[in-house]
Amino acid sequence: METGQKTEEKKRELSAFEAKNEAQKLAFAPVVFQVVVAMQRLGILPLICKHRKGINIDEISKQTQVSNYGVKVLLEMAANADIVKYLDDDTVTVTMLGYFLNSDEMTRVNINFTHDVCYDGFKYLTESIKNGKPEGLKTLGNWKTIYPALSILPEPIKKSWFEFDHFYSDDAFRDALEIVFRENPQMIFDIGGNTGKWAFASCEYNADVRVTILDLPSQIAVAKANAEKRNLLNRISFFEINLLDKSNKIPQGADVVWMSQFLDCFGEDEIVSILENVKQAASPHTTVFILEPFIDNQKFDAASYCLTATSLYFTALANGNSKMYSVKAMTTLVEKAGWKVVEEFPLIGESFHTILKCRLA
Repeated sequence: METGQKTEEKKRELSAFEAKNEAQKLAFAPVVFQVVVAMQRLGILPLICKHRKGINIDEISKQTQVSNYGVKVLLEMAANADIVKYLDDDTVTVTMLGYFLNSDEMTRVNINFTHDVCYDGFKYLTESIKNGKPEGLKTLGNWKTIYPALSILPEPIKKSWFEFDHFYSDDAFRDALEIVFRENPQMIFDIGGNTGKWAFASCEYNADVRVTILDLPSQIAVAKANAEKRNLLNRISFFEINLLDKSNKIPQGADVVWMSQFLDCFGEDEIVSILENVKQAASPHTTVFILEPFIDNQKFDAASYCLTATSLYFTALANGNSKMYSVKAMTTLVEKAGWKVVEEFPLIGESFHTILKCRLA
């Protein structure tokens, strides 16, 4: 049973009055979201958070250079959404919700990702579902999928995308390195290596290991430039590959194949195809490690909520056919491709992630 199902069972059924009230909140949820973004980017919410005992509207207007009218309309909606609280007609303070909207790193990353990357594209969610294509991607550029464009996305879209991606992976690396290097690998293939963070962390962790990053040409260019800055070109090599093209074969030679938040970027048939490609290049001693934030293996309901929402980013903007998976679903795909999960490392460290350790079946 997945986390979302367990949560649903625990919730009390709303009364008709409560349900209608919640329905109105959902109807205007995009407005409240944009109010939060505006209050952050205009400096209003950070200023209120600095004055927990209260600050008046005229002072907010003066310090942020936002008109008195602009401050008022934002605060009135924010108060109704329990983001701020009026102490009197002209003085407000922040609520606990407002504090976390302003100060929590996960919330900040999620808001910026939703606003900068996804918001306009989500208007095309219905068409994306109907057509099986990321119809919202046209709000960012003219590509079939988002992946070849990641290194050339305009700001602040690119910054928000990479902050989101790295937030949900970087915290897992410390414990992941300990798990991977128990295999004493001499050569790691980092498939979907992106900007090179895992490769760099591996080289720092072990002075002898060599890493090959396999990715699209645009991502390889970024990773190579980053490796050059770190003087790691003698230990990190690069292999350009489009894993959706079945004629592109992964080379042999890896002791360990590492895939961090990579397979969730593909549909089920594509995942099987990629893992079959890994299999044709593997030796009997090759170990595959799959790092993913699985929706059915989270400590908190909020994490599962965020991950299932991320699935719709894949639907509307990324590629139209992938999602965040459950452990059970991924294990089934692993086995279908001729591998077996020999060990599972759930919720490593303080992160959202599980590692599946796989060997040839």
